[in-house]
Amino acid sequence: MNNDNKVKGYVVSVQGPVVDVKFLSQENIPNIFDKIVVKRIDGKEVILEVAEHIEENKVRCIAINSTINIRRNAPVFVCNNKIQIPVGDILYGRLINVLGEPMDEKEKITSIESLPIRREEKGTSVSMKKESKEAEILETGIKIIDLLFPLVKGSKSGILGGAGLGKSVLTLEIIHNIIKEHKGSAVFAGVGERIREGNELYFELKRLGVISKTMLVFGQMNEPPGARFIGAITGITMAESIQRQNKDVLLFVDNIFRFIQAGSEISTLLGHLPSETGYQPTLLSEASEFHERIRTTSEGGSITAVEAVYVPADDLTDPAVVAIFSFLDAIMVLSRERIQLGLYPAIDPLQSSSANLDSDIVGTYHYNISQEVIRIFQRYEELRRIVMVIGIDELSTQDRITYERARKLQFFLTQPFFVAESYTGRKGEYVSLKETLLGCESIIEGKVDHIPEERFYMIGRLPF
Repeated sequence: MNNDNKVKGYVVSVQGPVVDVKFLSQENIPNIFDKIVVKRIDGKEVILEVAEHIEENKVRCIAINSTINIRRNAPVFVCNNKIQIPVGDILYGRLINVLGEPMDEKEKITSIESLPIRREEKGTSVSMKKESKEAEILETGIKIIDLLFPLVKGSKSGILGGAGLGKSVLTLEIIHNIIKEHKGSAVFAGVGERIREGNELYFELKRLGVISKTMLVFGQMNEPPGARFIGAITGITMAESIQRQNKDVLLFVDNIFRFIQAGSEISTLLGHLPSETGYQPTLLSEASEFHERIRTTSEGGSITAVEAVYVPADDLTDPAVVAIFSFLDAIMVLSRERIQLGLYPAIDPLQSSSANLDSDIVGTYHYNISQEVIRIFQRYEELRRIVMVIGIDELSTQDRITYERARKLQFFLTQPFFVAESYTGRKGEYVSLKETLLGCESIIEGKVDHIPEERFYMIGRLPF
């Protein structure tokens, strides 16, 4: 720790993760977001980040680690810089905390370069110069995503759903397929998730053999809100370090709602009045601070983000979820009803949407098939309600054909996952976009009308 040896201030109060520090003179007061260090009784260092300047040479700080055993009048050391993390290829295969310290019980991380997690104020404006790069599709091997919600390099996609709908499993499958098939690299930021889930993810990535091309950072549920909040910011800093090497990188955040939630906790602890909806008044600015750093630069590579978004009580109108919506190019809504029907992945094609599903981006052939699939699903929803009342035999011949094809499409767009083999007992399948489009085209055109619908369930490409 490169602290200034001279004590410049001391602790005047500790209220949970909020620490007030008084400085000896006005010249010693650090800037907002500067890092300062205080030692606990047991000698361990607590990292504080300056959040506010208050009266009488005092600053209000948010603690990144536990404030237990910090004494009043404990000396404070100013670092004269923002929180920094080590970056570089040394982080591949490593699991770090939000401060860049190893959590995987391996050797200490020694990097020749480190980056501040907070963006510098000078020179941060985004160039409005139009990108020369054309939109490039990133194939995931997951049929329903490649067909209806294509991943475009440099875009932001959200996987939305309540508890237990498979957000983490879907995220893990995308990591596996991109790294295995495209030899890509990924950064995973675990923000406010359970320790058990983080542990399972780490060992699952090892089992699948993709850990060597993945960087992981965790700010977990049991940690103070300061750590959970900067977990996402540390993740984007790691992704930017790969992007600076002129490489493309995938950034996975599980869960971006917990980032907003941690910001709400910090806002309350700092004594800010909440907005009308109960969230912090800085909700949109905090969401944009993170999302505006996810972009393709003209001189470097691209950052493609896939964010899991927890939806409280399955309410898509929750203000935090709506705030995140505005930054996403594709929204994949997971449905509890589809989980109950055994349709995995449980993405509801009618509630979800994608700005990337455009004939200029995906091509006319792909676009036409995807629109026909959506049209059939919309008609199926209308017919399903009728069938529940009068039965399928009362439908007209054309409606019955549409109804049966829709069920086959619904089953065809289910898929066995590599990461879920131990749960499903089925071998995982990677399905190329070409095979997905051919399969959907065969069903739409009636080439497989004679085959029973159950044979389409949980298969990869169409085998007949």
